[in-house]
Amino acid sequence: MSEAVNFYKEPGEPLDRAAIDLGPYVPAPDDGVLVCRCEEVTKGDIRRAIHDGMYTMTEIRRYLRQGMGLCQGQSCTKLVRRIMAAELAGTPAVTLLEPETSRAPMRPIEMSVLGNGEEGRA
Repeated sequence: MSEAVNFYKEPGEPLDRAAIDLGPYVPAPDDGVLVCRCEEVTKGDIRRAIHDGMYTMTEIRRYLRQGMGLCQGQSCTKLVRRIMAAELAGTPAVTLLEPETSRAPMRPIEMSVLGNGEEGRA
């Protein structure tokens, strides 16, 4: 009788990456679908990155620049998370699908907005 595998991981507990075996990357017919329009990242790019050992949203973002374009991930983050969940299903790495570090969109703003429109106060 086989023992049940516990995929639950305590927060802060390191993941044994050597225990994760996804097998070789096998291209799928829909790998050419564009997921992140801003950075031109395809579904195949994301799947390949997962098979290369990137199991968190932050790792994927740093490797592929997904979510770093003009929309700041507002149009692609959910799609990437779904692709990762499907690819990592049945592995301990699926517990790593936590939100990545989000930052406020960086856009130029006028100094008067930061100073509440007040001038000459120092």
